[in-house]
Amino acid sequence: MNQKILKSGFYLPEIGLGTGGDPSKAVGYEERKKALQIALDMGYRHIDCAATYSNGGVEKFVGEAIKRIDRSELILSTKVSPLNLAYDDLIESVQLSLGRLGASYVDLLYIHAPNMDIPLSETMRAMDTVIDNGMAKHLAVSNFNVDLLIKAQSFTKNKIVANQIEYNLATREKSHCEGCDSMESKIIPFCQENDILVVAYRPVDRGSILEPNQLLDTLSKKYGKTRAQIALNWLISQDNIVTIPRSDAFAHLRENLDASGWYLDKADVELLRREYPLREIKSYRYY
Repeated sequence: MNQKILKSGFYLPEIGLGTGGDPSKAVGYEERKKALQIALDMGYRHIDCAATYSNGGVEKFVGEAIKRIDRSELILSTKVSPLNLAYDDLIESVQLSLGRLGASYVDLLYIHAPNMDIPLSETMRAMDTVIDNGMAKHLAVSNFNVDLLIKAQSFTKNKIVANQIEYNLATREKSHCEGCDSMESKIIPFCQENDILVVAYRPVDRGSILEPNQLLDTLSKKYGKTRAQIALNWLISQDNIVTIPRSDAFAHLRENLDASGWYLDKADVELLRREYPLREIKSYRYY
């Protein structure tokens, strides 16, 4: 598995595993735990979860699934809910997450989304405490725009190493708020220029990118890869970008993992950027 490495030495595998969603629905708790165990056997080592996923239920099954893996081999990340960004609430949230995960620390701790009702300075002070107490090794944010990212960094003594955002072929030039610059014109270049990894979630746009598409089909034939692998590789062929597709199906887990280890030609990266059709995306309050 190829990795993206920052100047600081922090790195993430190009393909990680997202775990969003409710394990009590559609695919059951035990089935999702088994799928994660299979993914670990395949070689996935970056596991991304959050306290809000199924009210902690996802963290619980992740914790059970990783018990048989050497902790030093894993990159485990979780997120604090925007409702828990006050100082004491954040500390307690992390403690509860670690309990559910059965871990003494996470490698990467995210603010899941901004909350303008809680001072960012207070939140980042709590994040520093989490680092100082050994509960997390690195700090990250999710769904932050450039201005918020700059402010967050100004309030912490620790380097913010990642910003997790929705990013894929269908949303590449869209903004998440009215009047905001697009991701490609501002937030992604900012992260690339400031030694911050972009962690792309929903990399196949909830499956819409996997539908028949002449451009993707042409490139699939050229590279001998599936549509999903082309879409994922389009992301990781760019500087400082990794992705965390989620799947509970053996075939898709293998398919996604095999999107790493090779790169699209730069001309094809730009071809997709120019010509793949965009769609409207949900506006977030603070993105």
